[in-house]
Amino acid sequence: MAMPLIELTDHAIGKVQGFRSQVEDAESQAMWVEVTGVQRGEFTYDLTLKPLAMAAPEDTIEHIDGLPIVVPASDAEALRGARIDWSDDLMRGGLIVSNPNTPSPVVEPPAMDDLEGDVAERVAQVIERHINPAIAMHGGMARLDRVEGGVAYVRLGGGCQGCGMATVTLDQGIESAILQAVPEIRQVVDVTDHAAGANPYFAPTPS
Repeated sequence: MAMPLIELTDHAIGKVQGFRSQVEDAESQAMWVEVTGVQRGEFTYDLTLKPLAMAAPEDTIEHIDGLPIVVPASDAEALRGARIDWSDDLMRGGLIVSNPNTPSPVVEPPAMDDLEGDVAERVAQVIERHINPAIAMHGGMARLDRVEGGVAYVRLGGGCQGCGMATVTLDQGIESAILQAVPEIRQVVDVTDHAAGANPYFAPTPS
């Protein structure tokens, strides 16, 4: 059976169902969970009731205890494995999103003249000087495993191991920085055992 994209506690479901029952044409309404931006290194969210019919074919639609939940396709990986609960705290109460994923850090492209040595040494210098300082603030780190035939094999650790956004971090940050700085490298491959990480994620499989 396919794993759900996100999880809602019974308390959260009960509260949302209560809100939903009070709106006009309640049966047509779905709970939408969307990422709206980034603040202090964490995602920000919009959790609202909107018509289910507004969902695009590529969006994820899940049903939990009769409640339809829509996650836009563009936000799916950022929300994979998230858990939504309800807090009765008077100051900060409401729906609370606990998300194992963090935004992909920005890795500035390094200057080629800062590097020296053979291909592997230069890749390692890019990782230590430019990549690790950027992803350290997200609790992550990277190291070069090996270089073979124009391919750099990189292993992620810390908060990046098992994070659902690790692929985005690798594709948009780590790989682009290495390819720009070390032209002999044509591809960067992630060899991390993500299933062993603190927040292991799993791609959905057919039931």
